[in-house]
Amino acid sequence: MNVLLIEDEDLAAERLAKLIREHDDSLTILGPLDSVDDAVDWFATHPQPDLLLLDIHLSDGLSFGIFNRTSVHCPVIFTTAYDQYALRAFSVNSIDYLLKPVDPTQLGRALNKWRSRLMPVPVLAPNLIHQLSRDIAQLSRAYKTRFLVKFGDHLQFRNTDDVAYFYADGKIVYLVSTDNRRYVIDYTLEELEMQLDPRQFFRVNRKVVARINTIRDIRTNVGGRLRLHFQPAPDEEVFVSRERVPEFKAWLEQ
Repeated sequence: MNVLLIEDEDLAAERLAKLIREHDDSLTILGPLDSVDDAVDWFATHPQPDLLLLDIHLSDGLSFGIFNRTSVHCPVIFTTAYDQYALRAFSVNSIDYLLKPVDPTQLGRALNKWRSRLMPVPVLAPNLIHQLSRDIAQLSRAYKTRFLVKFGDHLQFRNTDDVAYFYADGKIVYLVSTDNRRYVIDYTLEELEMQLDPRQFFRVNRKVVARINTIRDIRTNVGGRLRLHFQPAPDEEVFVSRERVPEFKAWLEQ
């Protein structure tokens, strides 16, 4: 059986390969690959391996990008240096996750679990990939604290404490400040989700990212949605999409 290693640290990859061989020398180890791009190219030209050992942080970004760009049907064991709440979700579609430095006993337990199943694991759903990418990115980088904006023919900056909310109008994204000024910014809402402090900001629907300090009232609405009232008030009513309501309520209680 073939085990593909995707790991961007040479010493970590060598150690992991050694531990796998010590556990079961009948396994054929492929790789290692060290980037998302290399992994995508590999899956385009090779049959699926029997097992994938996948580091979360690769040389060109988070490994979740692999799932966004190609189909991975084999079981996955994640390796990571982060033991945080997002990791609990890995068990939905993976065999296991292992904290670095990988413990030989835990690796053996994960490999035994894989052998006991010996069946394909469902492909990670896009919404789960997006959530995990956002969670891991938030753990490993500083949050954005200010934005460069244009005001007439001047350039200014606004701190995130000055932000009331962000909203998208077509392909244009606006920052609305607490003094009710509106600025065009060169970010998508997806990029903002990755860079803003999740304790302060939440994407309530496909058009709006809200800041908690500017939400003045929340009302239930027919159909299970929630209607938000901001200060300053936007031109249109803002609703929390039905599928986001449970996560939104959990965010409010952090």
